[in-house]
Amino acid sequence: MPESPPVALPGKPQPVVAQVGQRDLLLAVQDGVITRQQAQALWARWAKQSMAAQQAAQPDAPAGVYASAPHFSLTNTLYYFGGLVAIGAMTLFMQLSWDAFGAWGLMLLSAAYLVACLKVADHLTSRQLRVPAGILATLAVVLTPLVVWCFQHGMGWWPPGGPMAYSAYHTHINWRWLTLELVTLAAGVVMLWRYRLPFMVMPIAVTLWYLSMDVAHGLMQQGEFWDFAFMRDVSLVFGIATVAMALWVDVRCRQATEAEWRQDYAFWLYIFGTLMFWGGLSWRDSDSELGKALYCLINVVMVFAGAVIGRRVFTVLGALGVAGYLGYLSHRVFGDSLVFAFVLTLIGLGLVALGIWWQRHEERIATYFANWLPVGLRAG
Repeated sequence: MPESPPVALPGKPQPVVAQVGQRDLLLAVQDGVITRQQAQALWARWAKQSMAAQQAAQPDAPAGVYASAPHFSLTNTLYYFGGLVAIGAMTLFMQLSWDAFGAWGLMLLSAAYLVACLKVADHLTSRQLRVPAGILATLAVVLTPLVVWCFQHGMGWWPPGGPMAYSAYHTHINWRWLTLELVTLAAGVVMLWRYRLPFMVMPIAVTLWYLSMDVAHGLMQQGEFWDFAFMRDVSLVFGIATVAMALWVDVRCRQATEAEWRQDYAFWLYIFGTLMFWGGLSWRDSDSELGKALYCLINVVMVFAGAVIGRRVFTVLGALGVAGYLGYLSHRVFGDSLVFAFVLTLIGLGLVALGIWWQRHEERIATYFANWLPVGLRAG
């Protein structure tokens, strides 16, 4: 509750500080002292002054450190879980409504839900409930491809031979989805600029993932021709590009001067970009032992890169890649050799010892590697 500014009462030479809440303003409205519009204006003014005072009292975050980070609390967990359930339920409801409303009716219904989500998001933003506001705005972005799909069907512009059910958008790879994805990316960027909430990057990152598969499908279309290797390589390239984008966003956000931009907008880009890159890399089947060893080396680099820049997704996937390579050595190269089992035990213990050593010298190591990184990528 914001604290009201000092008020000089009649007959008193010194100002008196009073705590005024929304209930007091409502009582004043009921007593006819002020109007409801005046009460709302006063409360908005005092809330803005209180937030400005709190921000002024806090020291600026150093470069490379986010001014605020999301908290994994029960409240936020309920927010995100409820939002994901609502997104799934809305998608299911819309696709089941196709027979009842048709293309144009479903488009109008979807657009109405989209506008309603934005209205609620605006209301929640005005009440400083940024997490649920981001979820509602994200739901609006998620409804965008459905609106586009209905419009294409209504106009007769849907390319022949493609999926005829919207549910296939999330399950089937097809180049015909490209229009939906491009419009969704544009809507996601506009909404992100409008609300500036990090969770809204999630549908953008997911759409980039979908786009990578559908672009590959479109490029290799020769009748029903399907080339898994080409799909894999396109995923690898899209992953590298998305991670590069995440690095750029990470640097820009960490060095931003405005608090609303000093948030972790790169999180979801890192997640899906690394998954695309690591998935494409891991599905490459090399007959060369040197190629497999190089794969292991890349994963080792990912482990340390994740530790240095503070992104666990690199470390987790890199560790899985190293474990997979060691498993390959165990079953393909050395077979059931007891000697290799002994060596593998020593490797495991050595990794534990390395972890202990790293923990003891982590600050010094991070400082050393930080000198080779841009300021925005230094883990804070």
